Amino acid sequence: MAVSGFEGFEKRLELHFFGDDPAIFPLGLRKLEFESLEQVLEAVQCTVVSAVGNSYFDAYVLSESSLFVYPTKIIIKTCGTTQLLKSILPLIQYAHHLGLALSSCRYTRGSFIFPKSQPFPHTSFKDEVTYLQDTIPSNLCFRKASIMPSKSSSHSWHVFTANDTTHTLPHMPYDNDNELLFTMEICMTDLDPILARKFFRPPEDGKSGDSAGKEMTELTGINEINPEALICDFAFDPCGYSMNGMDGDWYSTIHVTPEDGFSYASFECVSSVNDNIAHVLRKVVKIFRPGTMSISTTWNGFGNDIWTQMASAVEPLGMKCRSFAMDQFPAAGTVVFQTFTARRKSV
Repeated sequence: MAVSGFEGFEKRLELHFFGDDPAIFPLGLRKLEFESLEQVLEAVQCTVVSAVGNSYFDAYVLSESSLFVYPTKIIIKTCGTTQLLKSILPLIQYAHHLGLALSSCRYTRGSFIFPKSQPFPHTSFKDEVTYLQDTIPSNLCFRKASIMPSKSSSHSWHVFTANDTTHTLPHMPYDNDNELLFTMEICMTDLDPILARKFFRPPEDGKSGDSAGKEMTELTGINEINPEALICDFAFDPCGYSMNGMDGDWYSTIHVTPEDGFSYASFECVSSVNDNIAHVLRKVVKIFRPGTMSISTTWNGFGNDIWTQMASAVEPLGMKCRSFAMDQFPAAGTVVFQTFTARRKSV
């Protein structure tokens, strides 16, 4: 393990808003000026490198991960030494100008590879929770912070949720076909070094980040995870890769830090319990062949065995489920955290 390097593990913030004026919709937060988003990201210490939108939401590839803007929801996911939680206050203020107020906050992350390199307020989960408690408005009174453990002390899942009393369960639990929806966050370390090399650019290749990213998407098979998705991708120089996928109102995103010693990749998507999640998982594992992997699943239903489908999908590929944890969050649904390790290292 490197003494220091680029922090691949992302911090993820999801904010939901509500408004009483029907004239706010259907655009809502999508009416925010790009300059306003830039100011928010300046506080976080990252920038936009590529963007795409459809009739449902806008997706931005950032210098450190991704931003998704829906009419009443914003998701920001940033890696490295970004200060993600500093986006909350400006976002609340900009939303207020649009007639929108915060109704829900969810913050999640894994365990940092280089925790001592993180700036305040990300110096510890305790500091993050204190900052969140002090920053979000008092009407978000259903609050809970939890560290979900695994058998490895270096792999835990950190969750903070806060919701108000009148706009509960803001994460739409069903799609238009009345199917239960869930969010899946996958974190992978110790990537297969041969596969990780595909995320390095040749020296002085003369290509833009967009065109080099498109090549990586096709070379690695990322475009086959969901062939229906519109993909916005970007390759960094000399290495690293990010992509956002859009499939109707569902998003997906991948980020890769391929350097040996602290290699990391993440995949996140929204899916339905009736969708072919096994296909998605198998594709992701085959693209990266991680030594260690965690899957965090969040949904608002009860008693569903999504996690057993996930274990069944990846175990034939040599991934052994090592731990399982479940926790429930007031007015914010259920989270399941699973960890897997490779039975044998692929070459």
